[in-house]
Amino acid sequence: MFLSIAAFIVVIGVLIFVHELGHFIAAKALGVQVLRFSIGFGKGIVSWNWGETEYRLAWVPLGGYVKMAGLEDEGLAGDLEGGTEGAKIDPERAFDRKPIWARIIVLSAGVVMNVILAFFIYTGVAATVGVPELATTQVDSVDVAALPAGGEPLGTLQFGDRIVRINGDTVRSWNEVLRHIVLDTLSPELRFEIAGRPEPVVLRLRERDAAARRSVARSLIAYVPARLGLVNPGQPAWRAGLRGGELIVRADGDTVRSWNHLTRIIRRSADRPIRLDVRRGDSTASLTVTPKPRTAADTAGGAHVGEGLMDAGVAEERVYVPTGLGNAVVIGADRTVTAATLIVRFVGRLFAGREPLRQLGGPVLIAQISGQVLRLGIVQFLEFMALFSVQLAVLNLLPIPVLDGGHIVFLLAEWVRGRPIPVSVRVKLLNVGFWILIAIMVLVVSNDFIFRILPR
Repeated sequence: MFLSIAAFIVVIGVLIFVHELGHFIAAKALGVQVLRFSIGFGKGIVSWNWGETEYRLAWVPLGGYVKMAGLEDEGLAGDLEGGTEGAKIDPERAFDRKPIWARIIVLSAGVVMNVILAFFIYTGVAATVGVPELATTQVDSVDVAALPAGGEPLGTLQFGDRIVRINGDTVRSWNEVLRHIVLDTLSPELRFEIAGRPEPVVLRLRERDAAARRSVARSLIAYVPARLGLVNPGQPAWRAGLRGGELIVRADGDTVRSWNHLTRIIRRSADRPIRLDVRRGDSTASLTVTPKPRTAADTAGGAHVGEGLMDAGVAEERVYVPTGLGNAVVIGADRTVTAATLIVRFVGRLFAGREPLRQLGGPVLIAQISGQVLRLGIVQFLEFMALFSVQLAVLNLLPIPVLDGGHIVFLLAEWVRGRPIPVSVRVKLLNVGFWILIAIMVLVVSNDFIFRILPR
């Protein structure tokens, strides 16, 4: 519990600070008077003045704000941020006196900073720790039906066979196995040397047949132990009492050989209780999980609607391969774009009604996930922070008054109309946006209480 709370404070504190710092830097750079920089809302716990700006740590840790001249008292959100008694306002440096382009830069700077933070985390991890690869060359199984002509000998591999060399080159990770299969196109022959076998397994494919090589790669399934990684709070695995790091050894009395084996059992057991024997340190516990049926929104990976899902990830053993700074930058950019795309798609499915509202979570969900990923390792924790930073950026761009996206819509309307939206109208819209956010907060806190706090 303490670790989850500490991880939550670090994640939320860093992301809010970075977001508001973006607004602050942009406002100062463009000559806007900044009255207050606050982490949290309401009355201050501690505050100090430096120059014209008050810096504050406030009691309500649900966000932060940068209060600028010209936006100091608009609507209920302005009341929540607190007054500005005694502040000397310079009308010439008020936010609403700046050109539209400058105001858009100030409003979008928080989102930009969150994206930049994610990019630097992903890039920094790749440049310093390396690129993660699956640390095994053992085979779980071979999908014989997927093998191309000439690939049939690969079907002789058995569970647990370890590939040690391909075409004479030693392989130390599953990624290396796949790279050799797909990229070694100069020879039509693929020669697999297997630990404990005197003779290699030799595949003879058509020369430069890239499609055949991809089929060979797809047919091979890596052996990964059935050890749990991130367990989604409130979902079947979590409600059953399963937690990250635990090794599942039996399902309904039958030995679970691997994660792939466990996945097959879960998929065919929708709405059917399964007794799982779980190894926790030196002891074994028996738990019962009832996988939920997949919905249409869960089928992006190719699974069929109605298959079982317990909503827990696998703890893969990783090996980190060093890479150059240039490639690390490419990886950082790619992972940042991928994260943004996933979040935008989720929000789209949510508004379309294809994701249940119970998926939304608040502080409890964030704390539970933060604590889990920190236990999995500092790299996983940093990557979660990067993902959450992108999520914060995307959500802040939603066109809801009070959020950055809503204020940007106001400015675009001003640009189209040729004059600002009247203050009275803007205040009413901001109040509506404020109550929308309150409703969302009530929803996510209710979800936390019902699905993640109440006993099973």
